[in-house]
Amino acid sequence: MDGVPRVPEQRGPGESATLRFGVLGPVRAWRDEEPLATGSPQQRALLAALLLREGRTATASELIDALWGEEPPSQALAAVRTYASRLRKVLDPGVLASESGGYAVRGLREGALDLTVAQDLAAEADKARAAGDLGRARSALGRALAVWDGEALAGVPGPYAEAQRVRLEEWRLQLLELRLDMDLEQGCHAEAVSELTALTAAHPLRERLRELLMLALYRSGRQAEALAVYADTRRLLADELGVDPRPELRELQQRILRADPALAEPSAPAPEPAAAPVRPAQLPATVPDFTGRSSFVVELSEVLASAEGRVMAVSALAGIGGVGKTTLAVHVAHQARASFPDGQLYVDLQGAGSRAAEPETVLGSFLRALGTADSAIPDSLEERAALYRSVLDGRRVLVLLDNARDAAQVRPLLPGTEGCAALITSRVRMVDLAGAHLVDLDVMSPEEALSLFTKIVGEERVAAEREAALDVVAACGFLPLAIRIAASRLASRRTWTVSVLAAKLADERRRLDELQAGDLAVKATFELGYGQLEPAQARAFRLLGLADGPDISLAAAAAVLDLPVDDTEDLLESLVDTSLLESAAPGRYRFHDLVRLYARACAERDEHPPSERDAAMSRLLDFYLRTAAGVYAIERPGERVLEHFAATQHPGLVFSDRDRALEWLFSESNCLLACAQQAASAGMQRKAADLLMAAVDLGESGAYSLQFTQAAAAVSDAARTVGDAWAEGRARTMLTHVHSLCGRFTEADEEGKRAHSLGTTAGDPVARAQAPNQRGIIALYEGRHGDAEAHLEHALEAFRADGNQPGAAAALCNLSRVHLAGGRTDSAVALAQQGVEIYEQDVTGQALRLANGKYALGLALTTAGRTAEARAVLLAALDVFRKSRQLLWHGMTLFRLAELDLADRTPASAASHAEQALAVLRGIGGDWRRANVLTVLGRALMAIGHTDRAQVCWQDALAVFDALGSPEADEVRSLLHPVAVA
Repeated sequence: MDGVPRVPEQRGPGESATLRFGVLGPVRAWRDEEPLATGSPQQRALLAALLLREGRTATASELIDALWGEEPPSQALAAVRTYASRLRKVLDPGVLASESGGYAVRGLREGALDLTVAQDLAAEADKARAAGDLGRARSALGRALAVWDGEALAGVPGPYAEAQRVRLEEWRLQLLELRLDMDLEQGCHAEAVSELTALTAAHPLRERLRELLMLALYRSGRQAEALAVYADTRRLLADELGVDPRPELRELQQRILRADPALAEPSAPAPEPAAAPVRPAQLPATVPDFTGRSSFVVELSEVLASAEGRVMAVSALAGIGGVGKTTLAVHVAHQARASFPDGQLYVDLQGAGSRAAEPETVLGSFLRALGTADSAIPDSLEERAALYRSVLDGRRVLVLLDNARDAAQVRPLLPGTEGCAALITSRVRMVDLAGAHLVDLDVMSPEEALSLFTKIVGEERVAAEREAALDVVAACGFLPLAIRIAASRLASRRTWTVSVLAAKLADERRRLDELQAGDLAVKATFELGYGQLEPAQARAFRLLGLADGPDISLAAAAAVLDLPVDDTEDLLESLVDTSLLESAAPGRYRFHDLVRLYARACAERDEHPPSERDAAMSRLLDFYLRTAAGVYAIERPGERVLEHFAATQHPGLVFSDRDRALEWLFSESNCLLACAQQAASAGMQRKAADLLMAAVDLGESGAYSLQFTQAAAAVSDAARTVGDAWAEGRARTMLTHVHSLCGRFTEADEEGKRAHSLGTTAGDPVARAQAPNQRGIIALYEGRHGDAEAHLEHALEAFRADGNQPGAAAALCNLSRVHLAGGRTDSAVALAQQGVEIYEQDVTGQALRLANGKYALGLALTTAGRTAEARAVLLAALDVFRKSRQLLWHGMTLFRLAELDLADRTPASAASHAEQALAVLRGIGGDWRRANVLTVLGRALMAIGHTDRAQVCWQDALAVFDALGSPEADEVRSLLHPVAVA
């Protein structure tokens, strides 16, 4: 603390110095920022008594009673006068007034006393809540609670101060309960569990806190723990007070036992304006020249309007590519926005491409848009779908699922709740989507087609050549997309007549003789646009279509085209003008899926020599590899892995700022991993494997584990097919790593064994060192300490042989954990310190690998009983992991801090840290890590008297360990046994 209370500054320009006072903490005074001497404890007691009277006069006898109670000293009156005289000298003139033999504090400006600031904020919160604005109410309460600076009237003697301390603490707890109640109303259940666990430990007899904890646990899916909290509370109240829980608590227990549906949702789900977006508005802009389709608009609007009284309204539009499904769906969705006040979600499911969007990835994006924190999003498709439906329950949200592959892709994304609706577009007719209202969208009528053409080209030009215009729309097959592109080309060329365009379209070889009807019409339209491109535009169009990512950044596009960024931007913007490319966001571009397919066909047909296609993809791979390698170097200075990467010919981006480097890596994750997968299938498996190693932070973060695993598997398979042991070994090393981080230890060890063998065969120093290092960690987790030590000694030798000091440091830190597990605490500390010293030789305190070293050292120091040192290194590591977006390590460090708290005999803090770890690790790290956290949480809860809840945690952990065959199961059984016997 800086000694200054958190009270708003009242002084304005040119104003005199402002007096401020604090009683919600130590009794203090300031003139502006300068602390004032408030004297002895009794003198501060006098000042506090006057401040708390809020300007009213206190008589001398009242002050004597306040300071000394029933046994005042003989010179009490003289002492009061002395204290008052001393305070007058410190305070501004006229502030401490003498009246009728007593004293009063007068003339304070608004906000000069921290207590009045807190009272005003609490009143503001009451008004906001009454008005239904929970977000503003929570914010005001948070600011009110932040005014406290420890115990009110801390260190102030006397019966009056003691009574006021009790009153103010009770008020603070009431405000805290009110804020937590609103937290739960806003759906912040998981976040509240940690705070409530600590509060119930500090205030075990406060039933309202227990009630809130039960509700938070229940809404977090932890019903057994919620019931255990009630059992703990009932036993505690009987033992301490001889009473039963209050009726509200008993009723909540019964509702939990009945699984009352009303408990599963907040009582007031209004979104918090200042929080993450919980009222999404993701619909793309509707086109200003929307034309026709009036019967479809009415039909779909009526279906959507019926959502309020139905479980769910689902409409599925089917039709060939380019028929205008998306345009119609977006137009109808915009018209229906008023019927869905809680938001509109949109996603392009990329069903027509080779890599359709994964439902679990889409659900993650939807949950974030609905205000769910990353740490609260589970890993599996089933859990995400369940959470998605729960979040939507009670809301009225429209979901537009564009370009779906099939019904199986769509089903997990349907809301399933009354008041919500889904609008789906797809090339296939979804007859197997139960309950869906199916709409088959055909091409436009000639009148509608001509109307659309006229709106784009202009009434005057079309009126002069109506027959030619009819020929144009007919040649376009009356497809809206084809008409739009043709009309746009004509509109941008004032020297052309409609007849010129019609003549160009009359050549059927350019239209309808290659593919099926729908595709023929679309391709003919694209061909028309492509044929009008300048040579540089056409080359850019062809080559950019080769990349598999969902979109492409300007810098990556420049690499594909081998052009300066400015020239690339000019080309791409010109393609946007032709409607052959879309601007996804500033500096990012994407193709419509059909246009991408057409661009690739053009590349195969027109790109000469054909090797230019491979060269373009090689440049893109080089760009991603060089840039990711630079990020890797920033995070892991001194690592020799980069020296063993394949040589690149094209440069990448260079970052001097660590935050910007990480921002690039995570924002490019999907494109980068798609590039690695595509490059492997194109025969560039070595660079693809290196790219995965350079981007290992994506796999370690936990957020991209699925995509990373898929890419690594694809690279491994491609390398095995061509017999490239070097690339396969590296890809399998990455698979070992990500499987281990996800708790899939059997698969991880199998991959690691194969990776080491391949690395040895190929003479790759990277796989020869990293694979046994990973296998050592796996063996440690599985309790095979002898195997773990052998693997890690081998890894240490391999790292040292390669001159890779940071790698050797990693092996030493991992060896430290093996020694620790074997009871060799002193050597464990020494090994971890060696590792940290190596890291510190080359890197700053913010480097990720140094944080890993401090994590290992913190474990060893905890076991050695050096808890203060352990806490310092673990907190330093936690700060780095949080800033590096390493959710897995962030959560595990919170878990280790919980273990440290237990060693320090602070179980309430241990329970809080363990709860935070569970929240961060939700959906990542695997069941084994979660079970370890539950075990420690159970120990902490047992220590603070929450016996039944502790037992539930241990039972959950035991079920996981038994299912995995983990040795930790025996330890948990020993914890459960005395509870069962008792």
